[in-house]
This record gives sequence, C-alpha cells and structure tokens, in this order.
Amino acid sequence: MYPRDVEDVLAQHPAVSMAAVVGRPDERLGEEVVAFVSLREPCEPADLEAFARERLAPTKRPRDIRIVDEIPLTSVGKLNRKALRGAL
Repeated sequence: MYPRDVEDVLAQHPAVSMAAVVGRPDERLGEEVVAFVSLREPCEPADLEAFARERLAPTKRPRDIRIVDEIPLTSVGKLNRKALRGAL
C-alpha cells in the first residue's frame, strides 16, 4: 500500500482539508488501510467511503475513516504517522 495514493484521493473531496493514512495489522489481510481526515466543512465518514469507493481499487480503500480536528505534523511539517498509529 502506498499511503500517498489514498491521501491524494481523499484530499480531492471538497469537504476534506487534510488526509493521512496508516496501516493497521489485520490477521486476514496482513494490513488494512485506516484514514484520518480533518474537514473544512461537515461531512460523514460514509460520504468519504463512497467517494473513495468510486476512485480507489478495493485493496486501497480505507476500512476505517476517522474524522479528527487536526492531523498531527512533525516539527518539520511532515505527517506524523507514528502519532496516528498510536491513536489506533
């Protein structure tokens, strides 16, 4: 999985301000996609799931979309994936 592919698709949704994707261990698949999104306007996770379903292959679709107030960044402005994994 390439997180950037999924993040770019989710960021195209008009309600999404920023998106970050991490992998979560899964017994059957090995790893499943979890997306964290911050919004600029109200939106339901189901709307984002439908948006992703139209644009991503089944293996890249987020199994869980979590809406957060803010995506954590490192001191140099990169996505802090370690903090996101800790929130799983």
